Amino acid sequence: MNLEYFIANRTAHDPVAAKPNVMVRIATASVAIGLAVMIVTMAVVMGFKEEIARKVSGFTSHVQVTYIRSSNSLEASPIERNEDIEQLIQSVEGFRSMSVYALKGGVIKTSEGVAGLVLKGIGEDYDTKFFAEALVEGELPRVADSVRYKDILLPKVVADRLNLEVGSRVEMLFIESDALPRRDRFKVCGLFSTGMDEMDKTFALTDIRNVQRLADWNDRTISGYEISIEDFSHLWEFTNELNHELLFKGGDAAVNLVAMSVEQLYGNLFNWLKTHNVNALVIIIIMIAVALFNMMSALLIMVLERTRMVGVLKALGMNNGSLQRVFLYRAAFLVVRGMVWGNVAGIGLCLLQKWTHLLKLDASGYMLSEVPIALDWWWLVALNAGVLATIVLLLIVPARIVASVRPEEAMRYE
Repeated sequence: MNLEYFIANRTAHDPVAAKPNVMVRIATASVAIGLAVMIVTMAVVMGFKEEIARKVSGFTSHVQVTYIRSSNSLEASPIERNEDIEQLIQSVEGFRSMSVYALKGGVIKTSEGVAGLVLKGIGEDYDTKFFAEALVEGELPRVADSVRYKDILLPKVVADRLNLEVGSRVEMLFIESDALPRRDRFKVCGLFSTGMDEMDKTFALTDIRNVQRLADWNDRTISGYEISIEDFSHLWEFTNELNHELLFKGGDAAVNLVAMSVEQLYGNLFNWLKTHNVNALVIIIIMIAVALFNMMSALLIMVLERTRMVGVLKALGMNNGSLQRVFLYRAAFLVVRGMVWGNVAGIGLCLLQKWTHLLKLDASGYMLSEVPIALDWWWLVALNAGVLATIVLLLIVPARIVASVRPEEAMRYE
């Protein structure tokens, strides 16, 4: 039997003892509130990272293979499709899917004004799940038919500004560097909104054959390949491995081709997300410090309330180390109780936001229209274990107060 645990458990559930004092209740509440704040903070930070990464990847996929001078360019230099290159890409570990695309920068002109857009051409191999989920009206452009349709999927933010709707006919103007501007007309087949207005207003989707015709390309000329991988956490490794394969095994067909990850294409955005890690760490440290301060006060009060018990146990031969463990167990009970309530409150608030979307954001400043939430068991367990271990370990120092209790003095005045 663990004697220290037995004594701590009996004193914690003593029916004869008075109710917990105010300081003990405050300490428990501070642990609960602090943990709830930490859970909400972590859920929001992880939600921002996952949601923005998911949506940016929806526009550009995880990795792009393009001509080296065209990376992250709206007017990409074309490349020719090559079966050997495509097989090489598919052979890299972690590969999931691949599609071709073509880009052409242009301007939509209406009586209400103009808007610059990148016309992105997609084929039947393109995964349209992301845009299907973001579709708010109409349908996706038809790209798999033998007939070439001049459908265009517009961002809702642009359509609203130019007073366009599904079924509208729009004219696009394409500026050539060494030729007269080209014009073409499209039919608005649908409107989409991802909640990231800054990204939305730059892209429009159509059949890849429309872009190839506008650029005077043949049906095998493309802007590049978009590649999805199995695990986003291995994005860096996959991109490096793909570049290595292109360099050493791609041969002449891979000359001047480069693989760029979405984190490289949108470096500023992902660096901004990394700053949220610092904010979360600061909040967690502050909350632990507040909870620790209150727990230290509660521990000292518990020792003072049990001074006679300490004196009796010392007289019976219990050493200071064992007595410290008694009060550390007692403090751990309070911490665990506060953590239970903190988990209930924190997870409850996160689920409420996730299901109801009560808290909204300014999409122009935060790139999302609502506060994102991401709950995962691994960081929840790690956070709970870390909070419990940190507070209990740091309470070892104030628990040494039991060493100053003299048994003859403690029992004389009781």
